[in-house]
Amino acid sequence: MPRSKRRSAADMGPDDDDRHCNKRFRNTTSVRRFSKTEDTSSPFNQKRCITWFREYTSPDDPDVLGPEGMEKFCEDIGVEPENVVMLVLAWKMNARQMGFFTQQEWLRGLMDLQCDSISKVQSKLDYLRLLLNDQVTFKSIYRYAYDFARDKDQRSMDIETAKAMLQLLLGKHWTLFGQFNNFLERSKYKVINKDQWCNILEFSRTIANDLSNYDVDGAWPVMLDEFVEWLKASKDVRRS
Repeated sequence: MPRSKRRSAADMGPDDDDRHCNKRFRNTTSVRRFSKTEDTSSPFNQKRCITWFREYTSPDDPDVLGPEGMEKFCEDIGVEPENVVMLVLAWKMNARQMGFFTQQEWLRGLMDLQCDSISKVQSKLDYLRLLLNDQVTFKSIYRYAYDFARDKDQRSMDIETAKAMLQLLLGKHWTLFGQFNNFLERSKYKVINKDQWCNILEFSRTIANDLSNYDVDGAWPVMLDEFVEWLKASKDVRRS
């Protein structure tokens, strides 16, 4: 669809410019006020959802919500960008890149959640958090996080990003996470590949904290074999 012609600043007089700015301010304010107070019981409206999306995009790239828009979106729904619920929401959208939502991704996720306003998303936050309690869903979110967070120019995830994502996903649930994080900080590893990433979750779920059921002949990645050796050596040092 062709875009309508816009009058340039050179074509406008002072009065025109003031009216134009005031109109833009009124429209933006009314849309934000509408989004914040929308009844959570009203039916999902795709047009309203897209209008809301456009609050967070720029005229130069109206179909992509970027980092600045993401920060404002998080502020509006009352969630820190680093909160794990944002990862769950991105998973719902099947967003491809951290810090960005395309219009298609936005519609996919929010249509599934039946959300077209701030208040509706806020009403779904507890539900999104509860999804992490289901082991099958958590595994899906965990695996998704690898491709979501890694640099798309690289096949592996850099170690700093990996540590941050592991903290987000496993930090509160895996008793050995602190030791594993210390191991990574002292290790030679600069990146984590997807096989290592997936096996870290399985290790955290299946291996006892005292390593009593760890099989040295198992098919774990070398990284985890080295972690076990490092942990046992650390315990020996503490005992001595």
